[in-house]
Amino acid sequence: MTDKGIVFMTASSSQEADLIANRLVEKRLAACVNIISQIKSLYWWEGKICNDEEVLLTAKTTARIFPELVREVKKLHSYEVPEIVFTPIQDGSKEYLNWITEVTKTV
Repeated sequence: MTDKGIVFMTASSSQEADLIANRLVEKRLAACVNIISQIKSLYWWEGKICNDEEVLLTAKTTARIFPELVREVKKLHSYEVPEIVFTPIQDGSKEYLNWITEVTKTV
């Protein structure tokens, strides 16, 4: 097990996803953010099933930085309860994992 992880987030639009991704990379809260457009999400909200198009973001970061990443996303996000989920990276190439640490270590 490593201290690195992938953070899954959804956004309401491409513009919101771009804003969040840029801020996370600029502030070195994520080494990289991938933006995957036009996903369909079905979910319960306020007692009913919603069916919306969203944008998926995946960010690579460390467990140590995750709490600050959450605070930053909540400042920028339009949702009352945004999805922000940290999934640990069990293992990966040494060079890639070291890169994540190097790029995010100044925080």
